[in-house]
Amino acid sequence: MEEKEEKQQKQWEEEAPEETINETSEETVENETEQTSEITGEQKTEEQIEKIAKLEEQCADYLDKYQRCLAEFDNFRKRTTKEKASMYDDGVRSTIEKLLPVVDNLERAVAVQNQNNAEDSFYKGVAMTLKQFQEILTSMGVEEIKALGETFNPNKHAAVAHEDNDEYGENVIILEMQKGYQYKDKVIRHSMVKVAN
Repeated sequence: MEEKEEKQQKQWEEEAPEETINETSEETVENETEQTSEITGEQKTEEQIEKIAKLEEQCADYLDKYQRCLAEFDNFRKRTTKEKASMYDDGVRSTIEKLLPVVDNLERAVAVQNQNNAEDSFYKGVAMTLKQFQEILTSMGVEEIKALGETFNPNKHAAVAHEDNDEYGENVIILEMQKGYQYKDKVIRHSMVKVAN
């Protein structure tokens, strides 16, 4: 029995260091694994932070580009709207300017015929045509520039003659030779006038 116990004891002694060694080596491996995972975790976190920072920077850049593009489009829309309105007004002014000599001739015809015979049917037709022309111009926003008796304004009147006359004040228009017209506060044609003093 003693021999058996001794053998067992030897066996235990022989086995005990191996278990201790095994336990120690397993603990060491576990510690190294934990440290490696901590390092890897830190590296992952740093990489993620860098990646997030890059994505945020890229996002901010895209947002800036989008806002600039939106502002440019809004400016383009406003500019084209103004250009369209301006082109329309320029077209109206140009067309009216070409029609004004016709109106002038109709006014002359009515003035001459009025002196001769106001009951003539031809005269009535010309007068009605002139009236219709004037109504169309008024409906389009075209206005006659008032001249006779007004003070001379170089922005609206063109002085082609001058007369010294004490009956009138200084720079008073005493004769309108040709009517002037304006469209939306812009002069289409200046009034040709004779100015006193």
